[in-house]
Amino acid sequence: MVIDKIGKGMGWLARKTSGFEPKVIEWKDASPDDIVWRYPDEVIPWGSVVIVKEWERAVFYRDGKVYGVLGPGRHVLDTQNVPFLKGLVEGLYGQSIFRAIIIYVNITRKQGRFGGQSQTVELIPVKFHGSYYYRVDDPGLFVNKVVGPDDRYTTEELDEYIRGYFLTRLMAFLSQSSVRDLYMKAAEAGKRALMALRPAFREIGLDLEDLVFEGLDVPPEYRERMFWILQGTAAQYLVQQETARKFAEAIKDTKAGGAVLGAGMVAIPWALQPPPPTAYQQPPGQPQQAAQQPPSPAAGAGGYTPRCPYCGKAPVPAGAKFCPYCGHQLKWCPNGHVVPVEANFCPICGAKVQ
Repeated sequence: MVIDKIGKGMGWLARKTSGFEPKVIEWKDASPDDIVWRYPDEVIPWGSVVIVKEWERAVFYRDGKVYGVLGPGRHVLDTQNVPFLKGLVEGLYGQSIFRAIIIYVNITRKQGRFGGQSQTVELIPVKFHGSYYYRVDDPGLFVNKVVGPDDRYTTEELDEYIRGYFLTRLMAFLSQSSVRDLYMKAAEAGKRALMALRPAFREIGLDLEDLVFEGLDVPPEYRERMFWILQGTAAQYLVQQETARKFAEAIKDTKAGGAVLGAGMVAIPWALQPPPPTAYQQPPGQPQQAAQQPPSPAAGAGGYTPRCPYCGKAPVPAGAKFCPYCGHQLKWCPNGHVVPVEANFCPICGAKVQ
């Protein structure tokens, strides 16, 4: 015990006489938006003091490796107080130094804004924006995976990196989602996106805490298709109707004569055919009878049931000018299908609506 105290005293005296003064290392003037700060000097005298505040962590990094992380408090740098420093010691006794990069990391919760454009599984472009909330959960992993040893990252560049990392994975999630789920269950879609993106954030030492969609929209030319998809119409059938509409417009505008007209007349009946009826599985042991489900009692000819395009309720009385359930004004196509008042063509048969 006495010899150990004498050795420490001699080491302190040697450092004093050789010009090695302990340093106080602290992240000063940090703003709430700052993510990391690097101490500029890699040569640190033995006995220096590292001050770490409650919302910070100090990461010791060298040669592509994280040696350790210091939590809140005042830490005197020697191998007894901080054991992981043993691998960082250089110099002779009494002139010992540590050689390492000290990187401070802010672990408070941060908000990021996002916005962009992707497409759904129905190939409908969707514009989106909102907010996400995250914090550094594993400072050592974050420094090793993202920050690294160089001064290549400012706070703005790190924020841009995290936002790009987030957007890339969010767009991949949206491309596998249905427009029905995004619009009718926006809050639930945000939670599902949160669960899908969290593992990717943990891989770089971040914890994605929340994600909120604040706005979702589609281009005007896709809104009618989206409306009918939300009402349960198959996306394939809507594409057929749009194809029929384009054929009809091309035939109307063309001046090429009979050849184009003949081609159009052959193509339009195929495009206007209704989607195939839903097949159902016969119970085991029963003879194979009808291959289609019978129409519901409320269905009209061909299995069509007039359904309000605004509230989705059915049946709507044939020829009604207003929905009996929500009171919204209605229109009917020449073939007896109910359509929104804004529609120019019937999405069921493709007929032009006056």
